[in-house]
Amino acid sequence: MEGKWLIADRDLNEREGLKWLLKSSSIPVTSILLSSDFHEFIVTFEKETPDIILLELDMVSRENWSSFRELMQIYEPIMIVTSAEATFEKARLAIELQALELMIKPFSATKVKSTFQKAAKALDKRHVTKAAPHAYNDLSYEALFISEPAVLEDHKIAVFKIENNDNVGMLYSFLSDYPFREFHGIFPLIDRVVLLFKETCQNSKQQCKKAMRRWEDEFSDPLAVVVRNEKSPHISLNEKFLETQKMLELTYYHGYRQIIEFENTADLVHIDPFLTPPEQRAWVDMLVNHDIEGIKTWLYDEFVQLGDHYPDPGLVRIRLTSILAQIRRFMKTYDLDEQHSYEKEYRYIFHSILYDSVLYQSVQNLILFIQKIFLGADSSRQMVKQNPIERGISFIESNFSNHELKLEDVAKYVDRNPSYFSHLLLSKTGRSFTQILSGIRIKEAKRYLLETSKPVKEISYLIGYHNPNYFSRTFKEMVGVSPREFRLNKG
Repeated sequence: MEGKWLIADRDLNEREGLKWLLKSSSIPVTSILLSSDFHEFIVTFEKETPDIILLELDMVSRENWSSFRELMQIYEPIMIVTSAEATFEKARLAIELQALELMIKPFSATKVKSTFQKAAKALDKRHVTKAAPHAYNDLSYEALFISEPAVLEDHKIAVFKIENNDNVGMLYSFLSDYPFREFHGIFPLIDRVVLLFKETCQNSKQQCKKAMRRWEDEFSDPLAVVVRNEKSPHISLNEKFLETQKMLELTYYHGYRQIIEFENTADLVHIDPFLTPPEQRAWVDMLVNHDIEGIKTWLYDEFVQLGDHYPDPGLVRIRLTSILAQIRRFMKTYDLDEQHSYEKEYRYIFHSILYDSVLYQSVQNLILFIQKIFLGADSSRQMVKQNPIERGISFIESNFSNHELKLEDVAKYVDRNPSYFSHLLLSKTGRSFTQILSGIRIKEAKRYLLETSKPVKEISYLIGYHNPNYFSRTFKEMVGVSPREFRLNKG
């Protein structure tokens, strides 16, 4: 088998001589790399990952020895070491590195060629051993997805998740070829690759970190890695896999290019996926007043500065679309939805909210879009072009708790005759002013009944009704049960 060789020696003549002997031999070689000092060796090694190393021991200082040894243990290249000192200490270091051979300078051509042949045969043997890398004894895909009562062997599990699902095949090939140590199995899925390490592996996180770093050096797609290192011989592989899946959901909040190591999974908290009427009013006010700083603060407090409490990502996406509905109404007010550029970007933002793998990206895209529609609204010169229906409904949503709110108030706000505006409402929405107002008030009443212990009389007053009995009758007509029955039945 052809191999990639790295010759590292401080002496130029030694380097070139060893290179010449290798090239003049019958050993198949992919490439021969050279390094003249330890720093150059590390850079070349991590970039090229050679199969066989011929290294002068004396170039590794005492300060660098520990990190160098760990690097060799992770990648496990075939090693030939050299030294000018025929001492017990050099022999001990060679054994510590599990070197194939220790050659003492000055070299004989015969000895060098013999050692080269020995290394080439070791590489061929390693290749044959690796020929069936996916035969994992009793392990199978089913073990990931089906819980088995008997746990035959404990494994440490790591999951590599790629942001671009189209490249998961490339990631699988990369990880299959990567020289993991104490490695037991690899399972590709639609957007991630699952790795299993033996129970005895002590540095799976460090190995995964180096693999991620090498991936990023060669490819542009970011990765997120979750590593479960805790020993748990009584937990099935399926349970461990489900735990890592749960922890991977946190990448929605933290982003990629990081490794998450855990022992206990985080519980996702429940949130209301829809804006409450007060939140809707707050958004109407911020949009009407073009309060971009207030919007930024609201979004950052709600979605970015979460601390250790993470909502279910699916609920967060729904909540963002609920905000987008308010923005849509604002766009209609200024006829921005009829302009192709704004409509196209609105659809892009909607897609971003549904499918972006990182929450912060969706929030930033939303803020930038709102800034653009504010500029678009400012450039709208004639107020008559504004949609009076949308403006009127927004006004009702902001003022429904006003007991004295009348059709005339809304018509005045949109600068229309009350009779004409009433006709517009009915023709465009299919509902009268009273029906729209009642619908908004009853929706808010439901929220109070489910989320608070306030008495029905107080709720009636808070949502704009003078008479609690009239409120109860209206509620039953629209919902089918009385407010008290609705509360008892939890909706």
